[in-house]
Amino acid sequence: MGSVVHLKKQINNSYSNLLTSVEDKLVLVEEKISSKLTSKVELIDKMADYHLRTGGKRLRALLTLESAKLCGYRKGGRDINLATCVELIHSATLMHDDVIDNAEIRRGKKTLNTIWGNQSSILVGDYLLSRCFEMMVEDGNLEVLKLLSSTSSEIAQGEILQLQHKGEIDMLEETYLKIISSKTASLFAAATKVGAILADRNLKYKEALEFYGKNLGLTFQIADDTLDYNSELISFGKKIGNDFFEGKITLPIILLYQKISNLDKVKLKSFFDKKERGNDELDYVLDLIKKNNIIDDCYKKADHFINLAFNSLSVFEESKEKEILKNLTSFSIERNF
Repeated sequence: MGSVVHLKKQINNSYSNLLTSVEDKLVLVEEKISSKLTSKVELIDKMADYHLRTGGKRLRALLTLESAKLCGYRKGGRDINLATCVELIHSATLMHDDVIDNAEIRRGKKTLNTIWGNQSSILVGDYLLSRCFEMMVEDGNLEVLKLLSSTSSEIAQGEILQLQHKGEIDMLEETYLKIISSKTASLFAAATKVGAILADRNLKYKEALEFYGKNLGLTFQIADDTLDYNSELISFGKKIGNDFFEGKITLPIILLYQKISNLDKVKLKSFFDKKERGNDELDYVLDLIKKNNIIDDCYKKADHFINLAFNSLSVFEESKEKEILKNLTSFSIERNF
């Protein structure tokens, strides 16, 4: 995929083009999110306000807005409401994720559970989901309701599957893909498919955008997991190794375990058997990853899903919106933030 250095400008451009395309509507999504996070309960207001100030790329909302635009949806505000729903689901899963992972930092700031505790974080995440379901009912489209409710269920199943296999150093690649397909790719798929539903396009276009979103999401998560072991990024001031410290088994570790000697396998397993891991152990793993070209191997795996996402858009006529979504596949794999 090339060095990290030359990629940043290209990748930022693909995301910026997406943002520019629907920027006016994203402003309305932000306003809608803010209004839906308000509550008569003071603690919810405090936590919601803090969560909003931590920011985020709003990539899933952008995908809903751009997919709707690609499919010809122009009038009305349903795209804004459903893009908000998608973001509320994502925010709720992040809150739950941080509790499960005992995470202390997200987007450079303390997590909600670190400040207010696990119980409050879980309940506020549940509150966000309930607000999302209120909006889906207000939208009144049963296909949308079925899609987003089943997606929420699939995300939860992915979380449980990941817990079930936590610390499993010899995890199958197939199991890893099942986990990220449920946890991450399912919401990407729903975000893009909603666009076709809004525009009342036929099944061919709905399935194409769903397939695009799923494979974009798989690529995005593989890239995210790979970035966490990419020692090149240290020179950019990016902290790496979070997954390692949390004991998560992701693709770089799975591929590494397949390549190394039995002696190194025993040592690697001993790291993940521990309750906590340190910087010396991370350095040892990073050295193995570099020697065995694991970063390149991960990107080669992701290339397969990039191509699937890219090709799925062939059913659409050429347009600015189609080009933006095609170019976004490079953002998902080659970003460094």
